[in-house]
Amino acid sequence: MEGFLFQATIYLAAAVIAVPIAARLGLGSVLGYLAAGILIGPVLGLVGSETKDLQHFAEFGVVMMLFLIGLELEPRALWDMRHRLLGLGGLQVVLSTAALMGIAMAYDQPWNVALAIGLTLALSSTAIVLQTLSEKNLMQTGGGRSVFSVLLTQDIAVIPILAFLPLLAISTVAGVMPDGSISINVEKVDEAHEAAEASHLGPAAAEAAFSFVHSLPGWGVTLVTLGAVASIIIVGVFFTRPVFRYIHSANLREMYTAIALLIITGISFLMMLVGLSPALGAFLAGVVLASSEFRHELETDLEPFKGLLLGLFFITVGAGINFELLFADTVIIVGMALLVIIVKGVILYGLGRLFKLRGRDKWLFALGLAQAGEFGFVLVSFSVTTGAMPNVVAETLLLVIALSMLITPLLFIVYDVIHKRMEETGGTVEPDDIEDDGPVIIAGIGRFGQIVNRLVQASGFQTVVLDHNPETIAVMRRFGFKAYLGDPTRPDILRKAGLKDARVLMVALDDPKAALALIAYARKERPDLHIIARARDRTEVYRQYQAGANDIVREMFDGSLRAGRYVLENMGLSEFEAHEAERMFYDHDRMSVRELASLWRADVEPSANKEYVARAKELQKDLETAFLNRSDETEKKSA
Repeated sequence: MEGFLFQATIYLAAAVIAVPIAARLGLGSVLGYLAAGILIGPVLGLVGSETKDLQHFAEFGVVMMLFLIGLELEPRALWDMRHRLLGLGGLQVVLSTAALMGIAMAYDQPWNVALAIGLTLALSSTAIVLQTLSEKNLMQTGGGRSVFSVLLTQDIAVIPILAFLPLLAISTVAGVMPDGSISINVEKVDEAHEAAEASHLGPAAAEAAFSFVHSLPGWGVTLVTLGAVASIIIVGVFFTRPVFRYIHSANLREMYTAIALLIITGISFLMMLVGLSPALGAFLAGVVLASSEFRHELETDLEPFKGLLLGLFFITVGAGINFELLFADTVIIVGMALLVIIVKGVILYGLGRLFKLRGRDKWLFALGLAQAGEFGFVLVSFSVTTGAMPNVVAETLLLVIALSMLITPLLFIVYDVIHKRMEETGGTVEPDDIEDDGPVIIAGIGRFGQIVNRLVQASGFQTVVLDHNPETIAVMRRFGFKAYLGDPTRPDILRKAGLKDARVLMVALDDPKAALALIAYARKERPDLHIIARARDRTEVYRQYQAGANDIVREMFDGSLRAGRYVLENMGLSEFEAHEAERMFYDHDRMSVRELASLWRADVEPSANKEYVARAKELQKDLETAFLNRSDETEKKSA
C-alpha cells in the first residue's frame, strides 16, 4: 500500500509541477506531461518497470476520449464524413505504410518486417493530437475536422492490421500441413512471448492473441464481430434510457458517474473479447448516444477521468523512453524519428492539396498527424509476440514512436508560427469547412449575436454560427460554443451552412452594408425564409425592410423601453401600469416603423421628405391619443 501511495504521489506531483509551467510557456499540457514523465523516469529514476503496466491502464483515457468525441457526433454527421474517412484516411494509411516500408527495405529489412514497421508507423497519436486540438480550439476548423477523420480511420484500421500481422510471420510461427490445415509451432510462440516479456512490451499482445474469437473459424469471427457491434447499437438505442431513469430514481449523484464508467468498461471488455479496438467500440457507443437526453450528464461525469487518465498516459510515455538505447545510437534513432515525421508530413501535405485543404488547414493537417501513435506500442508488442518483428527492431521502433510523440507538441508550435506569419503577411484566412446544419443560421457573433445564440441553443434548437473574425471565433470556442470562421455574405458559405433548408436567418453583422447584402441575397434565394436583422437606427431599419427582412431589432430600443418602464414605476405607476405603457409604445412603434418604411427614400433626407414627415406627425398624435384614452379608462376604473 505504501508503495502504491508513493508512486501515486510521484506521478501527481510531477504533473502538478510540470504542466502549469508548460502551459505558462505556451507549450501546451501534453508537452508538460511528457516532460514530467522524462523527469521522474529516465532523469531521476523515481519510477521503474511498473510504468509499462501503468501505461496499459492509462490507455483507458484514450477510450474515454473517443467515447466523448462520439457523443458530439450524430450518426448523420458521421455519414457525412464518409468521403474523408474512406478517401483521406484510407489514402493516408496506405501511402504512409508503403513509403515507410520502402525505407525500411532500403535499410536491409526483410519485406515482411518492413511491412510490419510501415503499418505500425503509419498510425498517428489520437491522444496527443485530439487533446492539443481541443486546447487550441482547432477541432471545428477544416483542418481539425480532416485530422479527426484520419484519426478515426486509423483507429478502425487497427482491427485489420492486428488480423494481418500474424500472416507476416507464418513461415516461423505457423506451417501448412499436407492436408491443408495450419499447424502452430508452439515453441516459436513461446519464444515470442518470452521476447515480448524481456523487452517489457507489456501484456497487450497476449490479450489480443488469446481473445475469444481466435478459436473460431473465419465465418464465426465475422458473425461474432458483427454481433458485438450490433449489441452496442441495440443497447444504446433501447436500453440506455430505462437504465438512466432507474439510476435517476436513486437520486444519488455518484450513480451517474458509476453508470458512465460501466458503459465504457463494459464496451471495452466486449471489444477485447472479439478482438476489436476498445477505442473504436467506445466511439461507436458515443455516436449511438449522441442524440440521447443523457448526453450532457455523460460528458460531465467522464470529463475529469478522461483528462487525468490521458495525462497519466502521456507521463508513462515520457517515463518509458529508453535513454540508454537512445544515447547508444543518438544520431540514428533521432534521425529515424525525424525521418518518420518528414515522410508522413510530406504525404499528408500532398493529400491536403489533393482534397483541397488550403492555408492554415493544410499545415494543421500535415503537421498534426506526422508523428507515430500510441497504438504503435500495441502493434509492436503484437508483432514481437507473433514473430512478425525481431526483438532488436522492436526496441528501436518503440523509442522512435516515443520520440515522435514527444516532438508532436513542437510541431503544433511550428503551426502557430506559420499561422501568425500568414496573417502578418496579409494572407487570406481560409474559411472553415461547415459540416453541421440546423434550422437557425446566425450571421455575426458579437455581443448581440451571442445572446441570441445562447437563448436559442438553451431552448433546444441547433444553430450554425458564422463570423469572419478569427479572434471572435476563437473566443466562442474557448467557452465551448461551436462557431465557424467564414464570411456570411459569401453564397458558397451560406450554402454550406444550410441556407437551403434553414427556417430562420439571424443577421447580426456589424457592417451595415454587409448586413443589407446578406438580407437581399437570402431573400432572393429563399422567399419563404424568415429573416431577423439587427439595426442601429431607424435608417438601417428602413433599408433592411426594403431588402426583405421580416423582423428588425434596434440595438438600443428594447433596453431603452425597459429603462423607460423603470422611470414610470418610480414616478408612481404600478408595475402592471408601467408594463402596459411599455407594451403600447412597443406595438405602436412597430406599426409606425412599418408604415414609415414604405414612405422612406434613400435619396432624400427624412426631414425633406414631406410625405414621411406628415405621416410621422400623424402617428405621433395617434400615440398621444392612445395614451390619453388609456389614462381616462384607468381613472374611470379606479373611480
